Amino acid sequence: MSNTRENRKKRGGSMSSRVSPAWWPALLIASPILVPLLAIRNVRFTRDRARAESENHARIDSASSLDLPLVNDLKVRVLSEWRAKEGFKGEPGVSYLFQTEHGTLLYDIAFGDESGVVPFNAERLGVTAQDIDAVAVSHLHNDHMGGLQAFRSMQLGYPKSLRPSQSIPCFLPAQATAPGFETLVVRGPRMLAAGIASTGPLARRLFFLGWLEEQALLVHLRDKGLVIFSGCGHPTLPMILDMVRKISSEPIYAIGGGLHLPLTGGRAGPPGIDLQTILGTGKPPWKRIEEADVEHVIHAIRTASPQRVYLSAHDSCDEALRRIDDALDCHVEVLEAGGTYIL
Repeated sequence: MSNTRENRKKRGGSMSSRVSPAWWPALLIASPILVPLLAIRNVRFTRDRARAESENHARIDSASSLDLPLVNDLKVRVLSEWRAKEGFKGEPGVSYLFQTEHGTLLYDIAFGDESGVVPFNAERLGVTAQDIDAVAVSHLHNDHMGGLQAFRSMQLGYPKSLRPSQSIPCFLPAQATAPGFETLVVRGPRMLAAGIASTGPLARRLFFLGWLEEQALLVHLRDKGLVIFSGCGHPTLPMILDMVRKISSEPIYAIGGGLHLPLTGGRAGPPGIDLQTILGTGKPPWKRIEEADVEHVIHAIRTASPQRVYLSAHDSCDEALRRIDDALDCHVEVLEAGGTYIL
């Protein structure tokens, strides 16, 4: 084992226990029911995982280039993230406000009014409903579409304090409702608003949370190249990058957003159970995120050769973020709620 890896273990890089021994008796009692249910789900998971990969390759193969407008200035204001600047609140969800000279686009709304983080941070940043020209949701999970009730009802849980006085576009990656908005389901690569494009949804079959469609954002910065932002990166970063290369041949300047790498532990959850490393990996519960998964992402970023990388801590542990930072030669930052990032 290398000295570098030894040092990483010393600073907290070892795998954490995902379920406290206090829960083991309950799991043992429930095992006659749980084991058959997990076996059945695994059959469906294996089938649908192959289907998702096949569909993604078909979507990428059929995609054509987009005439991306040149954007002179891009500013990203973080309304929600796991890490937060002093005076702001953090949570395991994301909400980013993209601003260009063509307008603004709000990307995801974290837990909305359910936690109150987005409204609180928006007020601290001076962001009002009038500052938002359009909304895009990366994928329909509670930490991106407005909370648990929003996820259960498949109805966007948009913060009341940021609700527009008139209908504005809301771009969704799959069918859901968004009362008060001009709801548009994105079917493939297309322009959204403010000079910002969508990669179109790419699929992923998650073991517990089922079939998922996720869209990433794409901006062409003048004299710099492409900026790519994901919500969680569930379809995997290599797959997203493959789609981006079909949309545009411009060099990649920056990569940002979630990568979903809870290598040594997850964020939040009930006492004694690390839910993100069980439910949030997309894998069966007897498997977990491994070092090879992190290395796969690092290789994809290196191959893309961006000058800047902006990491989300809402779905990746500190150790995974450190490993990515250590492995890259470019400028790397971890996004913080309350932060403004000028690209």
